[in-house]
Amino acid sequence: MSFEMWTEKYRPKSLDQMVNQKNIVERLESFVRSRNVPHCIFAGPPGTGKTTAALCLAHDLYGEVYRANLMELNASDERGINVVRQTVKTFARVRTLGEIPFKILILDEADNMTSDAQQALRRTMERYTETCRFVLIANYSGKIIEPIQSRCAPFRFTYLPRAEQDTYLRHVADNESVDLAADGLDAIYDVCGGDLRRAINSLQAAASLGKTVSSETVYSVAGKANPADVHAMIKIAMEGNFVEARKRLREMITKYGVAGSDLVRQIHSELFRLEIPENWKIKLADVVGEADFRLVEGANEEIQLSALLARLAEAGHAMKGG
Repeated sequence: MSFEMWTEKYRPKSLDQMVNQKNIVERLESFVRSRNVPHCIFAGPPGTGKTTAALCLAHDLYGEVYRANLMELNASDERGINVVRQTVKTFARVRTLGEIPFKILILDEADNMTSDAQQALRRTMERYTETCRFVLIANYSGKIIEPIQSRCAPFRFTYLPRAEQDTYLRHVADNESVDLAADGLDAIYDVCGGDLRRAINSLQAAASLGKTVSSETVYSVAGKANPADVHAMIKIAMEGNFVEARKRLREMITKYGVAGSDLVRQIHSELFRLEIPENWKIKLADVVGEADFRLVEGANEEIQLSALLARLAEAGHAMKGG
């Protein structure tokens, strides 16, 4: 088993290797054909290919020497106005010697930049457009000031569909000689939900145990309880067996090492899969929301989860007409 991170090993090198995001890839390929790129904002959830798309664009535009015409900064680390005035400005003002008359500067996590830094960046983008094109990458484009947004072509990335993620994970598993079970794929999608970077990391972590990558191994390395166990605990509580439900709760926390806030979210998801009247789903959603709020405010996990199970037991008793 190699200790190389699979996310880097299997990162696409050019646009035609990218997974999903077909419309975005087509637009970027048109920029490569015309040999011209506007300022861009790549926005969307984590693990959907934003940074990869920017690097692939540079690779296809400049060829194998693309690193000489590219600067990549992570704005969450270097987010102050001095970085824009010094590092960014110095790179942007120098003309490239290649066939393409401009360089590309990638600002990852641009939504973490301070307001002052964004104001300085706006002026830099305007002044050095001829010699440098900016690609801003953000999870939340709304945190980028409007003057910058109006200067950029927007690209909205979305989570990968289940079929695309499964196909790619099977490709990785086959190349690494990993035994990937069908329920393991189900578990990875349940944990990652279309975040391909997290999915590959989860696969590698589960495979490092040296066993078949099954739902059991995936949930154990992800620190998340098996949904079947959560569902069973809820049913036991609503059948009136509070003590047994609390025992199951403690077993899950010990077995999976799951955090209380994560367990509350799983309980919330499983409630909507229960075959109970709609009005009770509404009431119980409110109960779960209250428990989640208390945990966020710093309340004791065990006490709040026990109280939540008690409310579920009361609801089950009331539904039976007791």
